[in-house]
Amino acid sequence: MIRQDIEEILKTTLDSLGIKDVQPNLSHPTDSNHGDYATGIALQLAKKLNTSPMELAQKIADAVPKNELIDRVEVAKPGFINIHLSPLQLLKQLKQLSQKDFDVSSFFPKKNQTVIVEYSSPNIAKPFTIGHLRSTIIGDAIANLFAVVGYEVKRDNHVGDWGTQFGKLIYAIQEWGSIKEIETSPRPVKLLVELYVKFHEEAEKNPKLEDRAREKFILLESGDKEARALWNKCVEWSWKEFDFIYKKLNITFTENKGRGFGESYFEKNLQAVVKELEDKKLIVNSQGAKIVEFENDERPPLMIIKKDGASLYATRDLATDKFRKEKYGDDVLIINEVGAEQTLYFRQLYSLEVMLGWFKPEQRKHVAHGLYRFKDQKMSTRKGNTIWLEDVIKEAELRASKLGDDSSVASEVAIASLKWNDLKHSPQQDVIFDWDTVLNMQGNSGPYLLYTVVRATSVIAKAKGFNDSPVEGAKSGVDGAGELNKDETTLLRQLSRFQEIVEQSATQYLPSTLATYLFQLAQQYNVFYQSSPILKADEKTKTQRLMITYAVANVLTSGLSLLGIKTVEKM
Repeated sequence: MIRQDIEEILKTTLDSLGIKDVQPNLSHPTDSNHGDYATGIALQLAKKLNTSPMELAQKIADAVPKNELIDRVEVAKPGFINIHLSPLQLLKQLKQLSQKDFDVSSFFPKKNQTVIVEYSSPNIAKPFTIGHLRSTIIGDAIANLFAVVGYEVKRDNHVGDWGTQFGKLIYAIQEWGSIKEIETSPRPVKLLVELYVKFHEEAEKNPKLEDRAREKFILLESGDKEARALWNKCVEWSWKEFDFIYKKLNITFTENKGRGFGESYFEKNLQAVVKELEDKKLIVNSQGAKIVEFENDERPPLMIIKKDGASLYATRDLATDKFRKEKYGDDVLIINEVGAEQTLYFRQLYSLEVMLGWFKPEQRKHVAHGLYRFKDQKMSTRKGNTIWLEDVIKEAELRASKLGDDSSVASEVAIASLKWNDLKHSPQQDVIFDWDTVLNMQGNSGPYLLYTVVRATSVIAKAKGFNDSPVEGAKSGVDGAGELNKDETTLLRQLSRFQEIVEQSATQYLPSTLATYLFQLAQQYNVFYQSSPILKADEKTKTQRLMITYAVANVLTSGLSLLGIKTVEKM
């Protein structure tokens, strides 16, 4: 990677000056006139070395050895060292990125570690709402990023198919529901949600219904045949909707035959987990319940078993993670892509797993996303106040259909619009739900990125023979390095950062970093397209500009794929 190569050159330079064991971290200058990379290492070391930052910066710059990677090194006040890549290096990168069989994974060595990414994880018998979109597509993008940088990735969908809520639902079905009506409904989950909402409305009038629900869940946990039969029906009814949503979003999972290991899968393992907690003297009784207390009260106590004997999320999550450790090895990295409202809970869970000796702190990562919310209130399934994702997808497809006649293209454009308008935001941000914002198809939008890819590939298609041999004439492109115009140079500099951006997006769990990069690249390519004739240029210039176009198409297509967005052939 270029960044790492430059850091190594600077480290060697510092060593030659007697400055040992210093890591010269690099950044990208905001103003491209100040170079491709910059370091403030002289500002950090000047006082310690009893010299001025500018003098030290100049001394380091003068000592950088001549090489093919760096064109020149300059010093700027108050002591920055600015590094400009050589045109030759930019064109070498261009040649690699414009290969017909370009594969971004070729940049990264295979890593001997398994990463489990847990995402989506909707609740059985509840709607797949706009709120579930964030975990589903952010988690999918993170899984894609970790896979492409060399990890063995397992994609898990930890479906919420167990818990007290099923006691509520079983009670509601038996009291007010019709199994026949639910089974024949095109959207059975809608009816289950109505029953769930009705339960809470009735429980507000009669609080004793909460006790009836707990009794029903205890029957379910103890294996009662009627309760189990109703629960199984709820699971299958729910997957009818889940399968529709996942197919539309092109989301897949690797675990448990593609459905993921839901909470109920670990029901049989719960007692073993509780016993291990007891054997390691980590569990205490509290008013009939079983809880874990943390040293020095650094975290609130975590309940493991309720006073009525029922399990909780924590019990089931502990069983899940123990299973993962035993299945995939002691060094497995587990990433939970779950809403930010669960932050405290995951801190408790991770701390307990370290106390148990199962994991080191760095093996557990909570990628917390903000919520979709209305302008003036939170969404709530319990109150029947939410937006169904299936309805959002249908509306997106309707709006995209107005851009063209091809229904398959409209569907891809719709999903691109929906995903992009989420992934371009930092995961931590809340998103205010507004139909026009969520389904934006102009400006910084999915359709804009797709259109840029279509524009680039159509240029290549018009260049006879170039599509079959994209690097034909590459030697002349390298020889023409001195003839690069400003827009070509800017594009080449942006293209050279692709590998770095992909790795940064993975290691920082930020698909939004990649999205920002792709949008800026698309913008710059469209500027270049308007300013620099491609097919009408002289042969040498045309070859170079076609290589740039081919590289842009490759990078945009690869980058969008990592974000879970398919490109289209026409718009």
